[in-house]
Amino acid sequence: MTDTASPHRQDSGPSAPPPPPRPATPAKRRRSRIAATATAVLLTALTAVVVDTLRAGDNLSNPGRLLAGYAAAWALFAAAAWTVRRVPARAASVLVLLGAAAVALAGLATQPRTSNDMYRYAWDGRVQAAGISPYAYPPAAPELAPLRDDWLFPSGPACEGWRLTHTDSGLCVSINRPTVPTIYPPVAEGWYLAVHAVSPPDSRHKPLQVGGAVLAFGTTMALLAVLRRRGDPERAPARAALWAWCPAVAFEAVNNAHIDTLGVLFAVLALGTTTAGARRGALLGAAIAVKILPVLALPGALSGQRGPARVLRVLVSTVTAVAVAYLPYVLASGTGVLGYLPGYLHEEGYDQGHVRRFALLRLLLPNAAAGATAAVLLALTALYVWRRGDPARPWRGALLLTGTALLLFSPSYPWYSLLVIAFVALDGRWEWLTVTLAGTVLYLAGRLLPGFPLQAWAYGVAALVVTAGAWLRSGRTPRLVRGFASAGPTARLP
Repeated sequence: MTDTASPHRQDSGPSAPPPPPRPATPAKRRRSRIAATATAVLLTALTAVVVDTLRAGDNLSNPGRLLAGYAAAWALFAAAAWTVRRVPARAASVLVLLGAAAVALAGLATQPRTSNDMYRYAWDGRVQAAGISPYAYPPAAPELAPLRDDWLFPSGPACEGWRLTHTDSGLCVSINRPTVPTIYPPVAEGWYLAVHAVSPPDSRHKPLQVGGAVLAFGTTMALLAVLRRRGDPERAPARAALWAWCPAVAFEAVNNAHIDTLGVLFAVLALGTTTAGARRGALLGAAIAVKILPVLALPGALSGQRGPARVLRVLVSTVTAVAVAYLPYVLASGTGVLGYLPGYLHEEGYDQGHVRRFALLRLLLPNAAAGATAAVLLALTALYVWRRGDPARPWRGALLLTGTALLLFSPSYPWYSLLVIAFVALDGRWEWLTVTLAGTVLYLAGRLLPGFPLQAWAYGVAALVVTAGAWLRSGRTPRLVRGFASAGPTARLP
């Protein structure tokens, strides 16, 4: 079928208007009402489970209970995503938006439960509001002592809890890594300052969580708009639901308020533009300047582009956007804008002398070769996406490269895969959601299974599911099996 959204499509003259839709039979209308009711019930249950899970405790004091709650939420999410595909598009769109709002509001039920990154965001916003570069000093520096309060720097009996860090100098801090400078790029820092500027006094964690909810809901609306304009309007709501109702969005984008969500929104807007040009590059540059991971979407953004002029427009605008974002901070802090990035890579086990990543590759290779092999495989995948990718669906290549990177590097942080979830919603290949599940299981269950090779098992299962999904879509399977694989909201756009 011809893709009417393709920039290479040549019009051959006026075409006949599409035939009017057939009126729904009473039986079909009844099935649609049942499906809509079932979806609403499942979303209500999903919202309740998210709230109950967040109130159960944190990942250190009660990881088993949290893991059970996450499992229930994912099961309800899968069921709702399955039933909504039988709901007519207009009603499904309403359900997607209402469900997105409900799930996001559920994420506001408590303070962050599994990550304390948000407290660094709040501190960086406060430091910038005082006219100081966030890259200049670590939170524990005496130069920033006048900015401290009892929320981020508690004392006495309040200095207890999973999210607190104790420095050698005796400080009790809500912020992780308080003795090193911030790691976040400049657009992220701009978001922290903006949220701080509009936050009421003593509002603590709520403004950043509300900001995360706004970004998550905005991404849902962006996905609906892109899928309606560049894909199949009938399938758009079911696709968008894969982001809107995903439990990882409620837990990571809203409750933990991870800044990755802002980068996801920019990346969706970038790939949703109709052509590969300066606007796509600028939006992608903004996403990269939120968090570096969206750079993996760049080969997808260039999918099928052969002309050097087109490639240069995207690349130059991407680099320009990143440079403009960094410029004021470079003028203030110089090379300090790198922050804690080198130390973070060492701490997380990405360097040759301290390898704790690349779980699947280390099953076959020595530790010293795993990192280099991952880089080569990633480069080859990027080249394939650029040369053979579909320019009408740039998110397909972006999903392949981003998901492959997470499989190869096997991080233990589920919020890294928020970008994958958005690309899954655009492309419908649900099997890649198992990458998010792998990171979630690794993050929550690691303390429950000491000594068990959970990293390799979690990402190994995800890799098998992704491979099976690709095989089912390849056309080499029996027709009945292929029909099952593409029957739901995951069917490819025509």
